[in-house]
Amino acid sequence: MPVFKQHISIAVRGIRAFLNLEAGVTRGASEPRRAQRQVANRNREQGHRDGKLERSLARSAASSVRPENILWIFGSGRSGSTWLSSMMGDMSGQTLWGEPWVGTLFGNFYYNQDEGLRQNPQFILGRHRESWLGSIRHLVLEAAAATFPKLKKDDYLVIKEPNGSIGAPLLMEALPESRMILLVRDPRDVVASVLDARREGGWNFERNKDHRQRFGKQPPRKDSVKFAEDRARKYLQNLGNAKLAYDAHGGPKVLVRYEELRADALGTMKRMYSSLGMPVNGEELARVVEKYSWENIPEEEKGEGKFYRKASPGSWREDLTPEQAEMVERVTAPLLKELYPE
Repeated sequence: MPVFKQHISIAVRGIRAFLNLEAGVTRGASEPRRAQRQVANRNREQGHRDGKLERSLARSAASSVRPENILWIFGSGRSGSTWLSSMMGDMSGQTLWGEPWVGTLFGNFYYNQDEGLRQNPQFILGRHRESWLGSIRHLVLEAAAATFPKLKKDDYLVIKEPNGSIGAPLLMEALPESRMILLVRDPRDVVASVLDARREGGWNFERNKDHRQRFGKQPPRKDSVKFAEDRARKYLQNLGNAKLAYDAHGGPKVLVRYEELRADALGTMKRMYSSLGMPVNGEELARVVEKYSWENIPEEEKGEGKFYRKASPGSWREDLTPEQAEMVERVTAPLLKELYPE
């Protein structure tokens, strides 16, 4: 009996081993098939992406986006760029591209590096300018074509890019045929507006409240000189680079002061379009200017802490402390002296 049990035990182990072996073989055989299916799926997905890319490139190649019909608005945030671009985007034959941030994409990486890195031939935005400037040009044109596939051949594409103004020299060099508006506003009023927006309860603070809480960022105090200094340096970099691009640009361009636009929007825009060589219908322009006038903004949307705050040039005297105003004047002195001489 013990011998019989021993034979039974051996037989059971053998059957189990055989079954395990068969299962292993089955699994082993299925692995290559599974891998093949995964590769086939990836190939199909890649083919789909390649097809979309080819169609996108074909659209851009046949696009009606003409470099000479691109118009950039550079300057700094809180300078009336939303107001100006909204009016322009409402005109016939003009389409608005609101802040694609392409200037930030390249400008931050290029201008916030030291000169040694920019001269390094290994740096992708290094010494071989002719190679990557062409890439910036193609990126803008192809992205514009994909974003606005119905843009007509003779239409103008108005690109609002105040917060990407750090990259203005690169963009204007890459697209020298394009037009440019340099929109400026007194830096003291700009800093006062940004401070109002970012203080607790301000529209920018409320919009980004979750982000601030997540990273422990505190809103600035109303009398913060440090905040005034930081924003003044931001203004100097953005508007300073925009001014460099404006001075170097050989194509159609115009300098527009927010204060002039606020005092006489219709007259300022007529002068602006004339300087840019862009024909407009006078009656339509008057209608659009009236539509977007300060007086036609609902009262509940205006005031302290709101996006539409005061629209009162020179109100920085009420909004900034003497120490804050002195700091802004010191930091932005080169631009302030040239653009807003006493």
